Amino acid sequence: MKSGAFADYKVFAGNSHRELAEEIASIMGKPLGKSTVSTFSDGEIAVSLWETVRGIDCYIVQPTCDPVNNNLMELLIMIDAMKRASAGRINAVIPYYGYARQDRKAKARDPITSKLVADLLVAAGADRVVTMDLHAAQIQGYFDIPVDHLLGMPVLAKYFGEKNMEDIVVVSPDHGSVTRARNLAEHLNCPIAIVDKRRPEPNKSEIMNIIGNIEGKNCILIDDMIDTAGTITNAANAIKEMGARSVSAAATHAILSGPAIERIKNSAIEEVVLLNTVPIPQEKMLPNMKILSVAPLFAEAMVRIYTNDSVSKLFD
Repeated sequence: MKSGAFADYKVFAGNSHRELAEEIASIMGKPLGKSTVSTFSDGEIAVSLWETVRGIDCYIVQPTCDPVNNNLMELLIMIDAMKRASAGRINAVIPYYGYARQDRKAKARDPITSKLVADLLVAAGADRVVTMDLHAAQIQGYFDIPVDHLLGMPVLAKYFGEKNMEDIVVVSPDHGSVTRARNLAEHLNCPIAIVDKRRPEPNKSEIMNIIGNIEGKNCILIDDMIDTAGTITNAANAIKEMGARSVSAAATHAILSGPAIERIKNSAIEEVVLLNTVPIPQEKMLPNMKILSVAPLFAEAMVRIYTNDSVSKLFD
């Protein structure tokens, strides 16, 4: 292995998605670093590192999913602990980057939380961020440190490509996912359609029109996340009513909050394909859900970062 300027590399994990961290470390041929993340009786987070990190290239795997604030603070405190222990480099591996949806001032006096979190990570001492499918790609520019932005789409494209479906149309459930839909359609060599909707208030959407031919087609809806599932189920029901033969849904981040599970159950979606960037509790699993692992992709990217090899070649 062509190493970087560090003595070795180690993989650590917070509490948010230990299963994914263990899978990544296993693929990399490393045990998870010995650490404890616990709480004091008043709820304050306590972090202890039980092995040396001096001069080591350290990777902390911690998606900032629900409970978002706890998981974010765990990550920040682990970064601070490593910085004070003279880690060679601290890489925050954040498969799901929380607080990303507020990425601009949509109206007067709005915060920009995605920039705030970026500042917190840098201030804590992170040297690099590795993440996947940011809500908006320009969030990379909010960081003053390198960001490796991995894409979940190739994992999804491989899955759908192996199904050998016919008459496929990739459908974007809103204007924000058009680029994502186009990329998947290029991999599957099929056309795209766009659902034109307006959002009267947060987490509520109303279908307006469908641009493209979906009649008699096997439609694949693609989005970066499924949160309350309003957008994707409304789109699925609309295209089914307009003559789609079948409707599948695919997303990178399975947030699945609030009424999401009931909405998916009662929708026209026949299969939901999700990546495991966040943990999915067993009680939220449905028979028509397929979970694909991002661990091999993250493991390969992390090894390439350590050896100073190109990460972009993962997408060639």
